[in-house]
Amino acid sequence: MKSKTYLEELNSKSVEELANELVSAKKELFNLRFQNATNQLQNTARIREVRRNIARIQTALSSKAE
Repeated sequence: MKSKTYLEELNSKSVEELANELVSAKKELFNLRFQNATNQLQNTARIREVRRNIARIQTALSSKAE
């Protein structure tokens, strides 16, 4: 159910806000991958969650572009 509220939140944002959120999510994913490579990451499931959030943001952006 968390993803449904996240989708509603994304749909209410402007294109600029979505673009900013996409950049921050990609930075977070980079940092998580770096931590995973150096064996510092405790919650590896967070990588999957961030990847899916990036996909959700990109989907919201493409739907607003149409």
